Amino acid sequence: MKIKSTHVLKVMRESIHRPMTTKELTKRFRITSEDRPRFRRLIKEMTQAGHIVKIKGNRYGIPEKMNLVVGKLQAHPNGYGFVLPEVENEKDIFVSPKNLGEAMHGDKVVCRVERVDKGGRREGSIVRILERGQKTIVGLYEPGKSFAYVIPDDKRIVQEIYIPLKYTKKAKRGQAVVAEITTYPIHNRNPEGKVIEVLGYPTDSDVEVEVIIRKYDIPSRFPEMVIKEADKCAGSVSKRDINERLDLRGIRIFTIDGEQAKDFDDAVSIKRLNGGGFRLGVHIADVSHYVRPGTHLDKEAFERGTSVYFPNHVIPMLPLQLSNEICSLKPGEDRLTISLITDFDKNGEVLEYEIQDTVIRSQERLTYTEVANILINGDKGLIQRYSSLIDDLNLMEELCLKLNKKRIRHGSIDFDLPESDIILDLQGRTEDIVISQRNIAHRIIEEFMLSANERVATHLCMLEKPAIYRIHNRPDQEKMEELSEFIISFGYHLKGASRIQAKALQRLLNQVKGKGEERLINHILIRSMKQAEYSIEDIGHFCLAFDHYTHFTSPIRRYPDLAVHRLLREKKRTLSTARLEELKSSLSEIAQHSSFKERRAEDAEREMVDLKKVQFMMDKIGEKYEGFITGVTAFGIFVELKDVFVEGLVHVTSMKDDYYIYQEKEHSLIGEHTRRVFRVGDSVKVKVENVSLEKKDIDFSLISNRDMRKTINRRDRRDRRKNIK
Repeated sequence: MKIKSTHVLKVMRESIHRPMTTKELTKRFRITSEDRPRFRRLIKEMTQAGHIVKIKGNRYGIPEKMNLVVGKLQAHPNGYGFVLPEVENEKDIFVSPKNLGEAMHGDKVVCRVERVDKGGRREGSIVRILERGQKTIVGLYEPGKSFAYVIPDDKRIVQEIYIPLKYTKKAKRGQAVVAEITTYPIHNRNPEGKVIEVLGYPTDSDVEVEVIIRKYDIPSRFPEMVIKEADKCAGSVSKRDINERLDLRGIRIFTIDGEQAKDFDDAVSIKRLNGGGFRLGVHIADVSHYVRPGTHLDKEAFERGTSVYFPNHVIPMLPLQLSNEICSLKPGEDRLTISLITDFDKNGEVLEYEIQDTVIRSQERLTYTEVANILINGDKGLIQRYSSLIDDLNLMEELCLKLNKKRIRHGSIDFDLPESDIILDLQGRTEDIVISQRNIAHRIIEEFMLSANERVATHLCMLEKPAIYRIHNRPDQEKMEELSEFIISFGYHLKGASRIQAKALQRLLNQVKGKGEERLINHILIRSMKQAEYSIEDIGHFCLAFDHYTHFTSPIRRYPDLAVHRLLREKKRTLSTARLEELKSSLSEIAQHSSFKERRAEDAEREMVDLKKVQFMMDKIGEKYEGFITGVTAFGIFVELKDVFVEGLVHVTSMKDDYYIYQEKEHSLIGEHTRRVFRVGDSVKVKVENVSLEKKDIDFSLISNRDMRKTINRRDRRDRRKNIK
């Protein structure tokens, strides 16, 4: 039987106008008696995948034609949820607690749309669970007399897991455990399971990492076969490896990275051209030489998708034999690379470029701090130490500023909001939270990598063959029109909100810079943006204002970059029609899978940072701080503390001076009688009321200026006493 699911779907969407039984479908597609068992299996597989839906009378139809939506359930701790449709650009569906049925957070479900309110919000109910999203649960163990239970760490899983006493694995009260679900919830009964692993007490810094790793199902240990393949790659670059590569070992090439970095996947070189132009070399570790398609190494890298970075821990995409050794561009070591060598004119415009398989030998390993101290502070000791590179660094700064100016001129949007760094002690506890430093060295590498990624994407596009791109879609028209309406009250106008251009948003950010409403408008704009993702559709990158963009520069830590490196080699050959179709299909899978793994990594990293911030505030109850509002909801306002970068919630129930009404479009709470307004970006003064390590949240209360002055004076006296001691 040659018929495929894609063909069945196409016919059912375009030519079949009602749900059909298997017998009717068999007749419609002219399936022979010999192929009927396989066709029935195909229909079953398509139903399980949610491509088609089985309804009463054993009939099958297209979900969207029956007011049904297939998607993932994203539950909320308060009991309701949203179904996120699989169909692109389709709006989420709200599901009330009573309409969730037996579904749990993460399940793939079929949802019936019951109604659409005046604002266009769809509401529905779960009619079928296609696939369970949770096989295991990480949580805290609590014993009982006749049974035990596990309280899920993920608060979106609202049911506790019942554990029969014979399946507790001798866990103790308060320990973090992994429980396997054996029975899913039915008829208002909680799910049941068994403890399969005891992780330890969550106050242990190693255990807290393990809890988040298990919660997000992030592979942290490499299988034996992967390690064996990695061991074979270890060692030094051989003469055979260098054959037919452009030898750049005689050129001044070096790396610039963070102080703690060990996986150096990019190095740079520069030369002044006649006429004032520049020749920039961006040399990227040739991971594709070692990680071949179909190997255990490749399958593991694909499954991980990306490296995951915690404040005190890294879960690499590749084993250390590759990420920190043979693929890392260490100084004084021969390394295989793919080099993009670009000639720019004196204004930073591209004249010509070439992409070559190369071998390099990095001369130095510089850090961002060292480069900044040389270029900004004129550090004499560092200038003497790196005397052979000073001219190159000055040239790089010059080119960086020209590239940045060109990018901004084209409409690229830079959200220059401060970020934080977590400082840990030897025990892995949060010692301090400081503002993340972004200096000229960061900007140099950032501009060079952006330029390289854009150039490689343009190169792939010109070849007119399947490729993988990093895309960022334009914001929804509805959100832009809401923003346009909102900023009018501040005296600003957003040009072309119905078909917004990046330049218009860039202009708005420039207008609000340094104004009181800058933070407010920045936050609202960021939340109006769509998420960047990977795709085989080359629609460009809205925020960067690039027509073509991809990820090429970090193959040690991102799988799409590795895929792009392979494409650059494949594009050199003439491809058959069959190979082009195969390539398109595999790249589409890589793009979708990598986008999912990237979001998973970001969620895990964010949760670890939030945990460290909560730990930092554990002994700060009663302390008073200045902050600003980062979010407004019907149940309260979120406040981030100045200079501490910790966010907490002021519950509306703690605001006792008035009844506060939530104004969604104005992003504000307004007092019914006092008319006092709280909105995003406003400065406020708060006191720390409660810190919950278990819930990973912090409660604040609002205080007056008078109370704040008392606190500041008390802190000053305390600091003076410390200095005297």
